[in-house]
Amino acid sequence: MKVQETLAVLREHFPGEELYFQAVGEVLSTIEDEYNKHPEFEAANLVERLCVPDRIVTFRVTWVDDKGKVQTNMGYRVQHSNAIGPYKGGLRFHPSVNLSTLKFLAFEQTFKNALTTLPMGGAKGGSDFNPKGKSDNEVMHFCQAFMTELWHNIGAETDVPAGDIGVGAREVGYLFGMYKKLTRNFEGVLTGKGLDFGGSLIRPEATGYGNIYFLQEMLKTRGIDIKDKVCLVSGSGNVAQFTVQKCIQLGAKPVTMSDSNGYIYDPAGIDEEKLAFIMELKNVRRGRIKEYAEKYGCKYVAGAAPWYEKGDIALPCATQNELNGEHARALVANGCIAVSEGANMPSTPEAVETFQGAKLLYAPGKASNAGGVSVSGLEMTQNSYKLGWSAEKVDKKLKSIMQNIHASCVKYGTRPDGYIDYVKGANVAGFIKVANAMMAQGVI
Repeated sequence: MKVQETLAVLREHFPGEELYFQAVGEVLSTIEDEYNKHPEFEAANLVERLCVPDRIVTFRVTWVDDKGKVQTNMGYRVQHSNAIGPYKGGLRFHPSVNLSTLKFLAFEQTFKNALTTLPMGGAKGGSDFNPKGKSDNEVMHFCQAFMTELWHNIGAETDVPAGDIGVGAREVGYLFGMYKKLTRNFEGVLTGKGLDFGGSLIRPEATGYGNIYFLQEMLKTRGIDIKDKVCLVSGSGNVAQFTVQKCIQLGAKPVTMSDSNGYIYDPAGIDEEKLAFIMELKNVRRGRIKEYAEKYGCKYVAGAAPWYEKGDIALPCATQNELNGEHARALVANGCIAVSEGANMPSTPEAVETFQGAKLLYAPGKASNAGGVSVSGLEMTQNSYKLGWSAEKVDKKLKSIMQNIHASCVKYGTRPDGYIDYVKGANVAGFIKVANAMMAQGVI
């Protein structure tokens, strides 16, 4: 395999899909040596088959708003690979959603799910619909219209969507209700469901908690404790909230959070009481993070990210490519020792190169944010057995999965100089599992 030649072929097939090419390029560059050890992979054209989704479902979503006006959005489902299990991955409702974004997310999801060792393939989907500012009634109508088009292509043993940006418990509930009405089946087709109808304890917390569990394992490789460490967190949604909560529980000091308008910096630290305010602000009132600064009298910076503040640990939990090379250099200059990604690919290639060049502990999202899909997999298991596990049992399994993912990264990513390249480790570990499954199943 030659990475640039492979990318050139993909660019010819899918012009203009830059996020997708960024994700593919990052993976291929790190697995190239391992891939070339297996001439049987090249004979089976495995790399191109691995990069191109199995199928892409595109559809129009038509719904009626509260004023009686007919609205139209686009809907998508990218089913990337089911080599090791049913397609699995979130649905994202956000104006930025397009095929390039979803293809990159589905590609990443395939490797992330493989790292968990649970039987889940990779997929992603969503719409350019924006739930912000919409009434519950409008969100319900949209979700019902979206599911009316999607339901033919999903199922408990076929494709199991979950939530992502813009898709929380409310949206999952509406989607599940419509699926149940259309199919007349009550099955574990969506994860992130409410506890009253098949959801799992710890699922809301899972991505954020998993991020910190992975971070703890990284810090242990250098004999460092997270206690008393100053943490810079971006985002203020589900992942950021529970990343902050776990930091607080372990004695760390989170000092920033953000949204699309700007960030807050609270040098006194965000404690449980302040976090409760943020959760009510974001989850109930759907307000802006600026209100935190107004209430607690701390710094607010509009139109910026928190990476110029001084901190020991950076935890990007907002969105893709939010942390660039300039940000990375500022973090290194300010003494940051570790970066653990709660979002999907939040660091640009230049930022990653900067972190690794400075030999920071750096965890890519496909490893450190795998906690969410891991507990989704555990939810699928509970649904299959028609039972529910305690929060303690799920949390214990989550922590074990994140520790195993870390061990896989160390196994495949430790360099001769002792530095652990978590990007390479995660990519190679995920690739080997998917590749072996594809080879075993023949050319299909």
